Amino acid sequence: MAFFQKLKERLVRSSSKLGKGLDEIVEDGGAVQSDTPEDRAAADASRSPPESETETSEPRPGMVGRILGLGTKAAVTKRVLDDDMLESLEELLISADLGVDTALRVTGNIAESHAGKRLGADEIKRLLADEIARVMSPVARPLPLYTKKPQVVLVVGVNGSGKTTTIGKLASQFMAAGKSVVIAAGDTFRAAAVEQLQVWGDRAGVPVMTAPEGSDPASLAFDAMASAEAEGADLLMIDTAGRLQNRADLMEELAKIVRVIRKKDGTAPHNTLLVLDATTGQNALRQVEIFQKVADVSGLVMTKLDGTAKGGVLVALADRFGLPIHAIGIGERIDDLAPFDPDDFANALTGLDAS
Repeated sequence: MAFFQKLKERLVRSSSKLGKGLDEIVEDGGAVQSDTPEDRAAADASRSPPESETETSEPRPGMVGRILGLGTKAAVTKRVLDDDMLESLEELLISADLGVDTALRVTGNIAESHAGKRLGADEIKRLLADEIARVMSPVARPLPLYTKKPQVVLVVGVNGSGKTTTIGKLASQFMAAGKSVVIAAGDTFRAAAVEQLQVWGDRAGVPVMTAPEGSDPASLAFDAMASAEAEGADLLMIDTAGRLQNRADLMEELAKIVRVIRKKDGTAPHNTLLVLDATTGQNALRQVEIFQKVADVSGLVMTKLDGTAKGGVLVALADRFGLPIHAIGIGERIDDLAPFDPDDFANALTGLDAS
């Protein structure tokens, strides 16, 4: 629950964008419904098709109602979910980086069960949260742990995505869970990355293998596997240099690392984690495509969700690729990286409280 509260607070840009957009959509063409029995009866009589008897025009109290500015208990604005409203809703979701296909799927599911009904903004938010959680539930899986020693975890991503910090946090968390971990500082071209890993290693009590600056990272990976095996380590986490997905030479270097690792162990790497920066928005989709081809990505970690209004891209990634999402990051501290929870994420993205 503590992580959800931080997630909700730090996803404010994404949730605010959706919340304000929904408020405007409902207000545009909506009608204020009074909370008197006579007015409710008149509104019910004008509905086509009729709504269920359980629907109420009372706004929900609390944070969501205050954020959306739905007014007092005496009245709330609702709008019929028709084609025009659906089109506006699709455009809002696309602008929130859910992507065209995902936005159409989500709104289509809502329309299937609620077309023709009068809905307020908070009701739509709940429907959206439910649909988003439905899309993301199948991919919410923790990093699998195997009996194989060492379990080789290769971590890849573009420059600045947060790979090094993610490795440090995961290593620290695994150590706290009683696993022995070795880190290989495979970004041999950037001294700062090595130093950052060494800081995390010292903090967590995890040995960090390094090589001279400019060394062949594939050779370091090979040597690290031999060392981790000799030490009986549970996990070997291999950092790699950040590389742009459109640089063929850099991607070939990554492919070489994978080939060399497999010479030592034909089943390795046992996990290939792609770390994605949420602020890149839809560009994350292209990154997944390229890294999957080169490094056979097995799972995702999304970082920097606290610094963007593009949190919806995680929904698009889940819908399009179906890759496991192991963890999400919302800050720099160790407890700012946590296992991915689809319900918490959907509620935070749409500005709702935890269910």
